[in-house]
Amino acid sequence: MYVFFDLDGTLTDPKEGILGCIKFALSSLNVGIDEDVELETFIGPPLRDTFRHLCENDILAEKAVSLYRERFSSIGLYENHLYDGIKECLESLVGKVRSNYVVTSKPTGFSERIVEHFNISDHFEVVYGSNLDGSLGDKTELLAHVLSSEGINPEDSVMIGDRKYDVIGARNHGIRSIGVLWGYGSELELREAGADSICENPLHLHDHIFT
Repeated sequence: MYVFFDLDGTLTDPKEGILGCIKFALSSLNVGIDEDVELETFIGPPLRDTFRHLCENDILAEKAVSLYRERFSSIGLYENHLYDGIKECLESLVGKVRSNYVVTSKPTGFSERIVEHFNISDHFEVVYGSNLDGSLGDKTELLAHVLSSEGINPEDSVMIGDRKYDVIGARNHGIRSIGVLWGYGSELELREAGADSICENPLHLHDHIFT
């Protein structure tokens, strides 16, 4: 079994850092947003998609991406923490799965630093993320890249994530998916996307993986 883990909202809770960087970028560009906009909904989608939604045009969106990364690379990266039970979950998989991989829309360089910062890099074969130009930001595209690069049969793998993007990407490749409820997607979102199972606690992931 090969296990693909999303990062934000699945392994770590990045809320403080992501929201802080979104607000910094928008404030720097004097871009206002409606009070009823819930910024938490932008934890998970590709960054460019977030700013295309929040900004008036693509030029402003690209400037916002640069400003976001300016703050994120030095501050926001570490405004983050592992969810309770994640280390125990990863340790429970030692010797029972072929390999674990991080598969995230966050750029690879940032993702590698986060995994190393929380001392869980030994549990992962490779960290796969997007490129800074936005390519590989879509989970379907990214998973195709992972499967091809690693020579993995989709039927021998499982994708674990907290948002519909993880589930849809997995379904598009015939990969079994586990939706998790401690992140930023609702149970309704995950079920409507077609998650094969729903997990409420990291300590229960082991059982879902081997069901």
